[in-house]
Amino acid sequence: MDVRLEPWSEPALDLLRRINTPQMRRHVGGPEAEEKLLARHRRYLAMPATGRGCMFAVLLGDEMVGSIAYHQRDWQGEQIYETGWNVLPPFQGHGIATAAGTALIAIVREAARHPDAPGSLHAFPAVDNAPSNALCRRLGFTLLGPCDFAYPQGSGSLMRSNDWRIGLANPSRFGHPTSQ
Repeated sequence: MDVRLEPWSEPALDLLRRINTPQMRRHVGGPEAEEKLLARHRRYLAMPATGRGCMFAVLLGDEMVGSIAYHQRDWQGEQIYETGWNVLPPFQGHGIATAAGTALIAIVREAARHPDAPGSLHAFPAVDNAPSNALCRRLGFTLLGPCDFAYPQGSGSLMRSNDWRIGLANPSRFGHPTSQ
């Protein structure tokens, strides 16, 4: 299966609109108005310049079939990386999210090599989002338990989520030699 990640670009706005449906957004508060969607698109385009994360379109061959991201944030007094994803309904259940998640974890592990980078990646799927919780387990995340999670960040709106964590520790970050 030819699944790859491509940094967010202007053509991905159409993908964002295809994701902005009641079915796709049912676990995160529903579809957004066009002005909020355009603001989200602009934030996604600007993410790499911040040095704190990146949004990607998930491609199957040459077709955009989903999205996945990571970004740095404060969580319970600690800097972490957070991830989230979407796969369009016709492409769900075919291993695309697993392939995209595996690729993203490799990208985040590379970003975590920086001495000031967070040492963990978290995902916060809604407690009732069985497919996303199963994906976290398949990708090797550890379930820390349920939590109240602000989404969108800074909105004050809380959703009941599971906190999944995967360590990114690179032994060289802590003064231990790495095997070559």
